Amino acid sequence: MDMMKKVPVREQDPKVRATNFSEVCYGYNEEEALAEAARCLNCKKPFCMDGCPVNINIPAFIHALTEKDIEKAGDIIAESSSLPAICGRVCPQETQCEGKCVRGIKGESVSIGKLERFVADTNRANGHVSLAKAPSNGKKVAVIGAGPAGLTCAGDLARLGYEVKIFEALHKAGGVLSYGIPEFRLPKEEVVAKEIENVEKLGVSIETNVIIGKSVLLDELLEKEGFSAVFIGSGAGLPKFMGIPGESGNQVFSANEFLTRSNLMKGFRDDYDTPIHIGKKVIVVGGGNVAMDAARTALRLGAETHIVYRRSLEELPSRAEEVHHAVEEGIVFDLLQNPTEILNDENGNVTGVKIIKMELGEPDASGRRRPVEIPGSEYIMDCDMVIMALGTSPNPMISSTTEGLEINRHGCIIAEEETGKTSKENVYAGGDAVSGAATVILAMQAGKRAAKAIHEKLS
Repeated sequence: MDMMKKVPVREQDPKVRATNFSEVCYGYNEEEALAEAARCLNCKKPFCMDGCPVNINIPAFIHALTEKDIEKAGDIIAESSSLPAICGRVCPQETQCEGKCVRGIKGESVSIGKLERFVADTNRANGHVSLAKAPSNGKKVAVIGAGPAGLTCAGDLARLGYEVKIFEALHKAGGVLSYGIPEFRLPKEEVVAKEIENVEKLGVSIETNVIIGKSVLLDELLEKEGFSAVFIGSGAGLPKFMGIPGESGNQVFSANEFLTRSNLMKGFRDDYDTPIHIGKKVIVVGGGNVAMDAARTALRLGAETHIVYRRSLEELPSRAEEVHHAVEEGIVFDLLQNPTEILNDENGNVTGVKIIKMELGEPDASGRRRPVEIPGSEYIMDCDMVIMALGTSPNPMISSTTEGLEINRHGCIIAEEETGKTSKENVYAGGDAVSGAATVILAMQAGKRAAKAIHEKLS
């Protein structure tokens, strides 16, 4: 075995997986996981931990794995993460833990994410759950939102002895894990639902179909329901659009709605009475992970799918793995191009998109080179459906009905980065509700920090 190279991970054949919603990556079996774990140098100064937003003791769990003690490896991960099977699948490890792996200086970094997934999947299959927790302290904390931030905060507080109740607006817990990330990247029943069950086994209760700000006010949780503190992890589910002519056409969707219909409402399945519209030729506007998810979903539903993005391949904000998978599956990338108008017929049905070509200028505030229009380069791309994947912002329901809760000009709740403390006493917030749309692991980091701060305040 070449110790400088990762043990390859098995995947579905691209031509086969482009026609189904089964998980693309098969993950490691035990033999492969042990071989990959043996590549870890067990560094005295583990830079990989510095790269992990929730500070998993990576060398320790991998060392336990090399000794074939998978339960111990799982217990070590559980000290820092309540959602290991999810993180092992959707975290951008290449820019976090694996990006700082010493093995990666002269060779390929250790596949930390795939090893975390193997440990979590194996322990789930064997029925092992780490439920170590402190005795009850008699205090109640409310968590708004059952997404990654809320689940993490709730799990950590439950381990510290708090009685925790999550209030979720949708009919199913999981947040973006359930409605946003497709089945072929993150299986819902065998992974997401099981991880949520493990949080509930810690004593966390989840009440669905409760909209804070409408069903009940946040202030009522503190003043009438007996909660000592509230954590807001309600995410960012309000989609953004370009504001160009024709955007109100019948077949123009936000990626949020399109993915929710597929992932949460199972619109991709014939045995569910929740239809989902799909065109023959679909244009997805955007270059992030959500754009890749929408495009790969549309492809699987039978559409010729194009991603239109105003920068070049090097500037794509999506994970490299997702771009690689999309290319393999046959999605067309129309780069350095930007829509200026959506064309509709007399009945409001989409017939095409007017596009202008771009070139890259000087770097903007994000550090990426700014796209500049090339005059006279407009052309029309025929299509019959457009999906806008341009990011999301927080729903204003909570902030608009809660006195003393400050928000910024983007509608995000203002909270301290290290603690999640807001302008309102005993109210904390984190994840996309504070940062705007970001990654699952950063939402988990915010939930973890807030749980620590809440515990320090209440104890």
